[in-house]
This record gives sequence, C-alpha cells and structure tokens, in this order.
Amino acid sequence: MAKTGQENLGKIAIFVDVQNIYYTTKQAFGKSFDYRKFWQTLSYQGEIKNAYAYAIASENDGQKKFQDALRHIGFDVKLKPYIQRKDGSAKGDWDVGITIDVMDAAPQVDTVILLSGDGDFELLMTTIKGRYKVHTQVYGVEALTANLLIRSVDKYTPILPTHLC
Repeated sequence: MAKTGQENLGKIAIFVDVQNIYYTTKQAFGKSFDYRKFWQTLSYQGEIKNAYAYAIASENDGQKKFQDALRHIGFDVKLKPYIQRKDGSAKGDWDVGITIDVMDAAPQVDTVILLSGDGDFELLMTTIKGRYKVHTQVYGVEALTANLLIRSVDKYTPILPTHLC
C-alpha cells in the first residue's frame, strides 16, 4: 500500500536489464545501482507482484554474489549464457526474453517498470500501454537512455546519484 503523499502504483511488475543498468551507471557515475533502495521505494508505492532481473551466467564469484543479493531482495534472476563468437564479438542480451515476460505479466498488473535505456524496448512499452492500459515506467541513465523509449512511457525516472551505492 502506498504511503500518504506517494503515487499508488497498484500491482507492480519490474523488469531489469542488468547489463544495461550496470554499464550505464558505471559509465555515467562510476557506481552501481542500489537495487535494495529501489525495491524499498517501490514497495511503499504498491504491491510488487513480479520482479525479474535478467543477467549473464558467470563463474565469477562477484557476479554470483551479486545475483544472490538480487534473489535475497526478491528478484527472480534469469540467467543466459555469454556467447563469444569466432569473430571475437560477444552476445548475451535478453531483449526477447524480457519482451515475452513483459507481455505475459502486463495483463495481470497495474504498472510495468522497466530498468533499461535500450531503445529497442520502445515498441514493447507502447504496445502494452495501448493494449493492456497498464501504467508504464522506465528508469535509466538520462544521457544513455534512448529518447524514443523515454517518450513511449507514462513516466520516465532518470537514475541519479541518489539511486546508487
């Protein structure tokens, strides 16, 4: 339930593009996003029904601890293998997986919150807003978030130093 004076978001579904948030906050601020503070803030504004964090599987102890911390907060962490191609390029994005999960969750919640600056999600956010009449929000680093994505949602929240740890 929302505290007095705060926006009531009703039933909330959260989707975190972990790689995007990690790299954009590091690039812009040299720090990491504070997922615990983020969760606490949203839990005062509504009921978190679903929360997914999409990451790359790693044998790195630091990454495993981070993913465990996300689980402890309440996120369902989804992992995908990191693929190194023969030409030296790499692949490990979750765009399609995030899109499928958002489309599945949107009819069951009042608010969909996406943490990403990736402009590829503009069509997704526009579609769920129109099709399911769900309130849409994006959190991203302002200088590194696609303008199309910002314009596609009901509310855009720039990630600020106060959101970091």
